[in-house]
Amino acid sequence: PVLQVLKSPTCMCCEGWVEHVNDRGFVSQISHPQDLNAAKLRLGIPTQLQSCHTAVSEQGYVFEGHIPANLIHRFLTEAPNDALGLTVPGMPVGSPGMEIDEQFQPYDVLVMKSDGSTEVYAHIATQAEQY
Repeated sequence: PVLQVLKSPTCMCCEGWVEHVNDRGFVSQISHPQDLNAAKLRLGIPTQLQSCHTAVSEQGYVFEGHIPANLIHRFLTEAPNDALGLTVPGMPVGSPGMEIDEQFQPYDVLVMKSDGSTEVYAHIATQAEQY
């Protein structure tokens, strides 16, 4: 599957995430929008749910932030009818692309719905659950 990835040209953690998804079966096509935040808002990602990069699938689903590739694959096969996509707001330490030694901060992956609401799609309690 192809992901259109929108990111800053200088963000190294974004590069780490792109490597993570590419190593797990995705093909990333990267662009560097002049106004990344405006692009995120146009895609329906509210400010409080944003992270450093955004990916858009061929089906039009958005994947915001350091989401594990296995969860993107799962979402693409069973997406809820009212879903815009998934998000990991912020930049949790230890998430794909944010690895720092053995440090890890548990985090939630949220489903963004078309009505603006969210719900927990997956809770990542350990680093091993991401792979």
